[in-house]
Amino acid sequence: MDFRSDTVTRPSQSMRQAMANAEVGDDVYGDDPTVNAFERWAAERHGFESAVFCSSGTQANLLALMAHCERGDEYLCGQQAHNYKFEGGGAAVLGSIQPQPIENNPDGTLPFDKLEAAIKPLDPHFARTTLLSLENTINGKVLPLSYLAEAREFVNKHKLKLHLDGARVYNAATALDVDITKIVQYFDSFTICLSKGLGAPVGSLLLGSHELIAKARRWRKVLGGGMRQAGILAAAGQIALKENVSRLGDDHNNARYLAQQLNTVTGFSTKPEFVETNILFAKVDEAIDQAKLLSTLKEKGILLSPGNPMRLVTHLDINRDDIDSLIAELKAIV
Repeated sequence: MDFRSDTVTRPSQSMRQAMANAEVGDDVYGDDPTVNAFERWAAERHGFESAVFCSSGTQANLLALMAHCERGDEYLCGQQAHNYKFEGGGAAVLGSIQPQPIENNPDGTLPFDKLEAAIKPLDPHFARTTLLSLENTINGKVLPLSYLAEAREFVNKHKLKLHLDGARVYNAATALDVDITKIVQYFDSFTICLSKGLGAPVGSLLLGSHELIAKARRWRKVLGGGMRQAGILAAAGQIALKENVSRLGDDHNNARYLAQQLNTVTGFSTKPEFVETNILFAKVDEAIDQAKLLSTLKEKGILLSPGNPMRLVTHLDINRDDIDSLIAELKAIV
């Protein structure tokens, strides 16, 4: 039982079968029919001109930044943004792109007055502000559609582009009970991570205009992301989007249930009413030896991430029985 992340999911039997039977070619040459079909389907499904299959969400985000921005440009983002805080500084290191982070509001949004104040004048002294990057979901929180519409108006006003780190965007769509296109319609580009909650073993998609994706495809090759018989992986991604999206609501319900049950454990405190998707945070009493607790649980086949608050994530390989087992073990230990 692994509550550390929704990246730990394993391919289903149908996914493994699709991978085994995938027709393949050389994707660097553009000859892999399964990759090509997947990219065309994804673009059409989400209302975009084009898509490129990438090895990871980190790579997909970096390709978007490098396709939107030139050397010496800057992008606006949140202090908690994954492509700023958790992706190794790739934009700066590999793209010569300066991030300008803004403190996130408690609901995950970014205040437009602070974003506006951060936009640099057109002057040789400054990096050129080119792009606003949002994340949805962010720490499990869902950005409202009304906020996304305001963000579109904001970038139009300031002649910026708008990118979405949509690693868990299908969780956002599920929580809002809307089709995915209602969210992504506001963006010039967005990513989907196929291995977070959707069960694929590898891969993300970047979607955008024909021109943007052509640039991203070139940067993918430069960054060592050119893949050969990648249809084996693309086939898994196709199954992930076709079969596993409809059950994301189960993960959300399980996360709320987990939050409620954690409140029955001495030394743990959560707020179930704040759980919007499949990610929750629990405060842990400082008197609890986390290292010992996690080690003891690991011996019993239960994996948690350290931290205070502690992040727990539900996914397709976690069910109510697993949650009950975790709670029973926690009560026995603490």
